[in-house]
Amino acid sequence: MKKALILGIESSCDDTAAAIISGRKILSNITNTQLIHASHGGVVPELAGRAHMENMVRIVDMALDKAQIQLNDLDAIAFTVGPGLQVSLVVGTSFAKGLALALHKPMIAVHHMKAHILSHFIEEEGMVAPSFPYLCLTVSGGHTQLVVVHSALEMEIIGKTIDDAAGEAFDKTAKMLGFSYPGGPLIDAHSKNGNPHAFLFSKPKIKGLDFSFSGLKTSVLYTLQAATKENPDFIAQNRNDLCASIQESISSILMDKLKKAQQATGIKHIAVSGGVSVNSGLRKKLFAWQEAQPDISVHLAHPKYCTDNGAMVAITGSLYFDEGSFADQSVAADARLQW
Repeated sequence: MKKALILGIESSCDDTAAAIISGRKILSNITNTQLIHASHGGVVPELAGRAHMENMVRIVDMALDKAQIQLNDLDAIAFTVGPGLQVSLVVGTSFAKGLALALHKPMIAVHHMKAHILSHFIEEEGMVAPSFPYLCLTVSGGHTQLVVVHSALEMEIIGKTIDDAAGEAFDKTAKMLGFSYPGGPLIDAHSKNGNPHAFLFSKPKIKGLDFSFSGLKTSVLYTLQAATKENPDFIAQNRNDLCASIQESISSILMDKLKKAQQATGIKHIAVSGGVSVNSGLRKKLFAWQEAQPDISVHLAHPKYCTDNGAMVAITGSLYFDEGSFADQSVAADARLQW
């Protein structure tokens, strides 16, 4: 049986990405990250949209070339329809719709967070797909959710952040320490040489399975303000310990809720997705949990599939293609696309 060849296009924020998949195997995965936003301390929507328009054709061409296929070889075109930055989503959605119309190919509209969740089904050495149903913690710059994944098409949110996302907490506390955007990876790097218990920051007391990170940010801010008032060089002298302590606090909050969700659902297969899932502190805690509780099966995607990428859209497109779940030309980009 011929495996479907699908083009996956991702443009929800500041990464222009395209990938080609054959069945579950990635043939190419090309990403252009927009470096221009670093000097602004965050993503500027207008600049992101302009960069997507400049890069989209080139990135798709590169993905096709690397996969050694032609446009007419494609069986379907999958694309991120939302949520994300509206101006960025419009570029990817419009391109996908135009390409599908010109080639007379079916379209597959993909929810950005569902693509992160289903990235575990990519066939890659070292990756083992979870069995349905599984519990997925999705952690990124814009989202933090606990999701019960019944099937590729049926998912249920059982917990989410009531304010900031975990990735946002990393980036904003990193900015307080003087790091450039994105600061999360820099906190991770410096934490390796720091003491995770050097500083204690307040943890939220949120009932149920929801998350909150605004109080943690405030706690870090007040700690730094008080300490630098006494010692202007406090941050420079304690940067590694501060990074390790911030990382410990955020990863502990995530793990506490994940364990609570596992106990509440009884689900044994656990997956963690999104850009923050590459964080070394969080992964260390996940591995320790699995070792301490052998009946739990933890599934982590390769780091290259954790941040925004075309491959996660392509694998979602492949799974939807098998289920016959397609979109038509009336589909529109939606920055606040609901579950």
